[in-house]
Amino acid sequence: MCELLALNANTPTDMGFSFRGLSRRGGATGEHADGWGLASFTPDGHGLSLLREETPAAFSALAEQLADRAPKALVSIAHIRKATSGVVALENCHPFSRTWRGQTWIFAHNGHLEGEIPLGSRYRPFGSTDSEAAFCWILEQLDQAPVEAQDHGALFDQLHRCAAQLAERGTFNALLSNGQWLFATATSRLHWLTRRAPFRRATLADLPLQVDFSTLTTANDVVTILSTEPLTSDEQWQPFQPGESLLFCAGEVIHRSRHGVRPTPQPVVSAERTPWPPPAPGPA
Repeated sequence: MCELLALNANTPTDMGFSFRGLSRRGGATGEHADGWGLASFTPDGHGLSLLREETPAAFSALAEQLADRAPKALVSIAHIRKATSGVVALENCHPFSRTWRGQTWIFAHNGHLEGEIPLGSRYRPFGSTDSEAAFCWILEQLDQAPVEAQDHGALFDQLHRCAAQLAERGTFNALLSNGQWLFATATSRLHWLTRRAPFRRATLADLPLQVDFSTLTTANDVVTILSTEPLTSDEQWQPFQPGESLLFCAGEVIHRSRHGVRPTPQPVVSAERTPWPPPAPGPA
C-alpha cells in the first residue's frame, strides 16, 4: 500500500527529517516506487508549495533536495505511491489540490475503494485514481452541507461522516488540510506522535540518522507527526483505532471521533490495501 506523512505544528516547522525517512521507503526500504509528492502551506496558511514526481522518491534528486531544505510550514503532507488504481503518471501522484469556498485544500489517501464513486459536475478528477475521485466526492458533499469554511467543528463532523461512508467501500486512510488544521482518518494503519518540551533525540528507522530536537526548538513548540508506519525507532507512536478520525490544530488534537468499520465482502488485497482484518504489525 501507499504511505502517508503529515506535520501539524504551532510554529513554522520543516518536515525534512521525517520526509527523508519516508523517501527511503519509496523504492529503497519499501516498494512504494510509483511516485511521490510533498505539499506545504506557507506559514500564513494561504500559499501552497506542491511538488510531485512519478519516479521513486528514494532515488529522486528533487526529493533529496527537499529533505535538505524542506519549507517551514504549520501543515505539510507527503505521500509515496504504490500504484493499484490508475497508471504510473504525474496526474495520479498525491497529494491532490482543490479550492473549496476560497480555501486551498490538499488531500492524500492510502487504500483501495471498491466500485464507482459518484461524482458531480463541479469537482472532477484530472487523473484516474480512486483516491482523487474520493477527494472530489468529499468536496461535493461539503458543498451540499450547511457548513461554513471557518467552522472547524462542523467541518470535522461532516468530514468524519464522509470518511465513514467511504470506509464502507474498502480501506480509507487519508489526510486533508486547508493550511490551518489537519484532518486525519484511518480504517487500517496510521500512527501519530506529538513532540513537545522537553525535546529529545530521535532516530530514523530506515536510515542511520539521528536528530536532537532540543537544539532546534523552543520550550513553546508543539509538533505533531503522522505516518502510516512509525518513522523513528526510539519514540512512542500512537496507532489510530479502526474508524478513528482526528482533527489537529497548532499541533494539538481538537476533535476526535470514531465510526464503525464495515469491510467489503470480498476485499482485494493489493500493495495499496491491507487485508481485513489487518495483519499483525511487522517490521517496516
